[in-house]
Amino acid sequence: MASNERKMMDNALKKVVIPVLRKLEFKGSLPHLRRKNENNIDLITFQFNRWGGSFIVELATCPTEGVTMYWGEQIPPNKVTAHHIYKRLRLGAESEDEDGIWFDFENAKTEEEFEKVAMSVLGLFNTSDRLWISKLFN
Repeated sequence: MASNERKMMDNALKKVVIPVLRKLEFKGSLPHLRRKNENNIDLITFQFNRWGGSFIVELATCPTEGVTMYWGEQIPPNKVTAHHIYKRLRLGAESEDEDGIWFDFENAKTEEEFEKVAMSVLGLFNTSDRLWISKLFN
């Protein structure tokens, strides 16, 4: 997989998904975004397949002060990512044991095809409920 396809997928996510997440007060940059709520921080991480052609979206929450790793390292609220959290869900999964949805862009060639993949991600976000990520972990 050429790096050009990854750049095109990144561009599509930045064009289609990131503006919506910004309106929902998420901060950070692709692949890691976070939003501080009253009781926690919502975390979204886009994890790309190391062999190319697909990615998965991981969701997690953590305390508002960030997280302390098991070896003692403190990860501050503005740096914490879903990968720092043991308990996380993948977008499209009903439980931690499920794999979730791998968004495939291996056969995408045009900007429109990459944007279609990005739209399929956006379609799984519950943008009408600010607490939807938190509710996944209750």
